[in-house]
Amino acid sequence: MSGEASSRPHLLGLLAGLFLAAGLVLSAMVFTRAWLKISESEAINVTGSARRNVEADLIVWRGSFVVEQPTLLEAQRRLADDRRKVENFLSQHGFTNAGYSSVAITELQARQVQNEGGEETARQKTVGYRLAQSLELRSGNIDGVLALERATVSLLEAGVVFTAATPDFIYTQAGEAKIEMLAEATQDARARAGQIAGQGNRQIARLRSARMGVFQITPLYSTQGSWDGMNDTSSRQKTVTAVVTAAFLLD
Repeated sequence: MSGEASSRPHLLGLLAGLFLAAGLVLSAMVFTRAWLKISESEAINVTGSARRNVEADLIVWRGSFVVEQPTLLEAQRRLADDRRKVENFLSQHGFTNAGYSSVAITELQARQVQNEGGEETARQKTVGYRLAQSLELRSGNIDGVLALERATVSLLEAGVVFTAATPDFIYTQAGEAKIEMLAEATQDARARAGQIAGQGNRQIARLRSARMGVFQITPLYSTQGSWDGMNDTSSRQKTVTAVVTAAFLLD
């Protein structure tokens, strides 16, 4: 009996020691997590941007020509003749790579009234055919295409009913510029963060996260913009803008 009595205090002391050790470990873990949370919260979020003024390096020019004739055969012959004139016109200005669409055919209908047995009836009758074809020209010679557009009056003088659309001006280097400008925007964000941190006698430690914002191409000096970005094709001179939202840890 005396042996059992003497072993109980020893067992209780051992259990108390284990609980104390576990409590110390748990307290250390809680303290560490709290310190990490506080440390991670000592960050600054800023937005950086980069801008470049660029010039389009590709022009897309579209046009169409149309004929109307009483019969389908006559319309086809006239359209083929007009296409040859258009091709010669483009060739004279140094362009031979235009792409042509398929021919669109429309029947021209007229309302015809007939008197049958004293009763008038109205019917639709085919009185001719309209054939139309469009072309698209892509070129890096922007000045040449603009000169071509101004010269289309000669096609009208040659009897071709030709209509030109407003050209599209495209900046094809946007993909390469985007990578470089995102890096520039991140550097701008770091500089902004450093200025803000300096007001509180703090320093930037390192970049914690960065998220790409809007990347857009707008007309030069334009105030246009879009939350999901835009890619202007209306102007030859453009401004490319990249935005980055970054978080920096502080020392």
